Amino acid sequence: MDASLSGIDAVFLDLDGTIYLGGELIEGAEAFLQRCKDQEVQRYFLSNNSSKSVAQYLTKLHALGLEATEEDVLLSTHDLLAWLQKNGITKTWLVGTEGMRSMLEAIGVETRSPNPEYVVLGYDTELTYEKIAQASIHMHAGVPLVASHPDMVCPSPDGGLPDVGAYLAMFKATTGVEPEHITGKPNAGMILHKIEALGLQPERCAMVGDRLYTDMAMATRAGVVGVLVLSGEATQADVDALPEGAEQRPTIIANSVDELLR
Repeated sequence: MDASLSGIDAVFLDLDGTIYLGGELIEGAEAFLQRCKDQEVQRYFLSNNSSKSVAQYLTKLHALGLEATEEDVLLSTHDLLAWLQKNGITKTWLVGTEGMRSMLEAIGVETRSPNPEYVVLGYDTELTYEKIAQASIHMHAGVPLVASHPDMVCPSPDGGLPDVGAYLAMFKATTGVEPEHITGKPNAGMILHKIEALGLQPERCAMVGDRLYTDMAMATRAGVVGVLVLSGEATQADVDALPEGAEQRPTIIANSVDELLR
């Protein structure tokens, strides 16, 4: 298969570094999305970035002139919520944004519990010392940690910014605690539950993203076509450095989404 993506029924698109960088669309992204529509290829936006709620993502996409509905947006936060519900967790201490807090509290999960069952870590762009200090205190007392995703950096036009993986390193240095579970990409369930709900075959779907260790690793685990775009974090040199048979190896490499579906 090549960048024409012939035979693909649906594409799952990372956002940061793939469709936009910061507040600007990546060149050719809007035309690519129009080609998806013209060729009747379903498209969904999928992001590990847990700093925003679905409503906030829709506001940003609409401001960029892109069509999207609530059903089009899949976040690592959704995967985290499913994990909390599956395990019956209702009391947490959240290190996360107000947008993330709203999504947890909407399903009945307390986020400022004095006796939490878990410390929950998301991509907190509203980080305060009080949040991380209290989280450390809870972890020193034996409260386990769960994280929304493993990304080390969040792409930006000015370079990589500290993401959840960097926060995890901080907590490890402070408390010695490793997360009991990390949701989001590269967990295959992040994409497979939607593929199954759509009644599609994984091999006829593609994951398009800019990260090897999340986007491409998840593509391999889920059995979908992995399309790496070089418009965000990963470089060709990163691909060349992968060992033979690595799950992070993409099926297709493109400079950006502008080269796809042509």
